[in-house]
Amino acid sequence: MNMSPQTRMNALLTKLLLLSCVPGLALAQNVQSDSTQFEETIRSKSDAVDASVIDSGDLARRNDLVAVQRNLRLMYPKTRFGMISATPLPGIYEVEMGRNVAFVEESGRYFIFGRMFDMEKQEDITSGAAAAQPASPAVDFASLPLQHAIKSVHGQGRRALVVFSDPDCPYCKKLEQELAKVDDVTVYTFLMPLEQLHPDSRAKADAVWCSKDRSAAWSALMLDGKVPKKTKGCEAPHEAVLPLAEKLGVSGTPFLVAGDGRTMPGAAAAARISTWLDAVMKPVEANVQGGTQ
Repeated sequence: MNMSPQTRMNALLTKLLLLSCVPGLALAQNVQSDSTQFEETIRSKSDAVDASVIDSGDLARRNDLVAVQRNLRLMYPKTRFGMISATPLPGIYEVEMGRNVAFVEESGRYFIFGRMFDMEKQEDITSGAAAAQPASPAVDFASLPLQHAIKSVHGQGRRALVVFSDPDCPYCKKLEQELAKVDDVTVYTFLMPLEQLHPDSRAKADAVWCSKDRSAAWSALMLDGKVPKKTKGCEAPHEAVLPLAEKLGVSGTPFLVAGDGRTMPGAAAAARISTWLDAVMKPVEANVQGGTQ
């Protein structure tokens, strides 16, 4: 029987998708490499998919959503995923993780944090928790509790920059590489571990915060992968930082705030950051404790 090009392509994609699930499957279930055992485990995982966290729709779309949920569970067994919904963009799905909302493609490898907008209708079409939060205005920099942040001074440190960062966020690590090239800036880093995505991030944040030299410990972790030893009975100020991030509408990391209150989500090159900071240059004022020790 001759298959159409589309049918052959779908069959190929199915095989590739199955192969892409193998590393996460081995991690989640600690199974052997025997192909029969893999197939049985995948079938059992498919049967266990929780339909209550998938939005309703036609059979084809529902099957796609089941596949997305299965892949997410196989790749991130420690993460709790909530509602999974289709979006108007083909192949892109919205998934809730506690207060965070992300957009993923079917394999579950790539995540986009933020909101989805219909520019023709000029409206936010993101569903879930993030959509309920209004777009954040310029931040009142002077009101930020910088005593709960790690303070790092580059050069004379005349420019001010706040960064919300996760110790296990790959884009946060790229940002730190770029920030190391930015001169004449005082950086205040609020530790914001997203445990739904990175289960070990909170422990690393605690270890950094409880180090004798927080700035040096943070740089060593983000640039060189050196995790400091945890100090028993000491934790980072999560009870202050996480509500602050929620209040400001920060749903993902990294997230930057300039000294004049302008914000920039995501990582950026050193030159862009420096130019952005120079747009309105303000000296660092009285509130400069920044969690130094």
